[in-house]
Amino acid sequence: MDIVGNRTMRDLLDERAERYGDKPFIVFEDKDGAVRETSYAGFRVRVDQVAAGLTDLGVEQGDRVAVHLANCPEILEVWFALGTLGAVMVPSNTANTPAELEYVLDFSGAVAVVTQPSFLDTVAEAADRVPSVRWRILARTDEPAAGTVMLEELVTTSTVAPRPAVDSEDVVQMLFTSGTTARPKGVLLTHANALHGGERESRGLLLDDTDRCLTSLPVFHVNAQVITVLSSLTVGGTCILLEEFRATKYWDQVRRHRATQTSLVSMQVRTLLAQPERHTDRDHTLRRTFYALNISAEEKDAFQDRYGVELINAYGLSEAMTLATLAPVFGPKKWPSIGKPLVGRTVRLVDPDGRDVPVGSVGEIVIQGVPGRTLMKGYYNNPEATARALRDGELWTGDNAYADADGYLYWFDRRADMIKRGGENISTAEVEAVLVEHPSIAEVAVIGVPDPLRDEAVKAVVVPVAGAALSAEDVREHCVGRLASFKVPTIVEIRDALPKTSIGKVAKGELRKEVSGR
Repeated sequence: MDIVGNRTMRDLLDERAERYGDKPFIVFEDKDGAVRETSYAGFRVRVDQVAAGLTDLGVEQGDRVAVHLANCPEILEVWFALGTLGAVMVPSNTANTPAELEYVLDFSGAVAVVTQPSFLDTVAEAADRVPSVRWRILARTDEPAAGTVMLEELVTTSTVAPRPAVDSEDVVQMLFTSGTTARPKGVLLTHANALHGGERESRGLLLDDTDRCLTSLPVFHVNAQVITVLSSLTVGGTCILLEEFRATKYWDQVRRHRATQTSLVSMQVRTLLAQPERHTDRDHTLRRTFYALNISAEEKDAFQDRYGVELINAYGLSEAMTLATLAPVFGPKKWPSIGKPLVGRTVRLVDPDGRDVPVGSVGEIVIQGVPGRTLMKGYYNNPEATARALRDGELWTGDNAYADADGYLYWFDRRADMIKRGGENISTAEVEAVLVEHPSIAEVAVIGVPDPLRDEAVKAVVVPVAGAALSAEDVREHCVGRLASFKVPTIVEIRDALPKTSIGKVAKGELRKEVSGR
């Protein structure tokens, strides 16, 4: 039996509520600057109320419930309430279009969706086309809306929720992640995955119950879930959740909330560097700054010198409930290394036949573990993809790296058909599938190209149907409403033909070489 045992997320919450009681667990600042605090004991009471309300509504053990919310305490209340009931949260990216949300609801078989007024039109359009959705639950408001059930009404009129037997390897979340296929896959993550994530990351970052962990990254991704929420809960610290990121006020929020740890991605680092320098830039209490997605050495040095913090680089993915490697907190960082395997992690770099590659040679990152405990349980309703990713107790990530003689890993490249934009993964196949629906497009290839702010931009190389008049604006307009805004191509090139391989496949490598020059 491992350190988690047969405990669940609810067990961890009960343990911390008993120990820390009135200590603040969640500090939430909304986009207008209003702040509210919830103690450990208060959060547990609220979770029980939400669980009882969902039970009275009809949500049962094993049901999937989609959550389409901006950062707010209600996301966490619903997640822990569903975990208490043995049900499954299905988080949705708030940038999803109605068509994208429809896919999430339909594929997961969600019986309900929880949202807020600003997203109600999107949710209504999507849910109208999905028969499994029985309830639309409206949170963050006391104003009723037609066709919805008010979360606050459920809470105030609910009775006591039952506590069914829940196992640590029961699924607590189905998280959709963009892959190399046209449709996102549903990653099945368990209570054990969540608890291991909190244990692993809090230990790797050397957190304790004095830490105040702040994030503006979205809770519908594993970074905020594990690095901030579950790590805080694991050590008995405080989770500071911002509804949105604004570079103009972020550092003031870090200072005002007395944050000791934060989590950043490259777009945030760059936009913070673009702010006017102030004499208070180093006036803060940060001890740890977790970081992911490489910036240049010059940008890293400028940020660290200006703000007086050290960026702790890492590598992780949803299928591993985040981190596999982390730069040592006190040891050499060896920038741009993505660090060493965390305690409890074994990472190999292998060739296509699964053989370990020599030091300095590039190989695929393979993470050893136990499916359903330290690795995902699998992909929902996709046994073929699960079999490709999980092989004999190892997760084959599709990402490549090399290692030095001291065991530090260095990122080499990602899955060829993935674009990383402002912290979001974009499947090129998904964008291509939308573009080829345009009646004037004969062929299309989508690639990522360097972007000075958001890491990569989406570029579409398009071949029109013979005789058709097609403009770049036509291409972009076709995508609007069909794809989330961050997936819409910002660069469109119209050509007579695409480069092909000897067997007639589009040679994306040639297109990438044109951009990189090599």
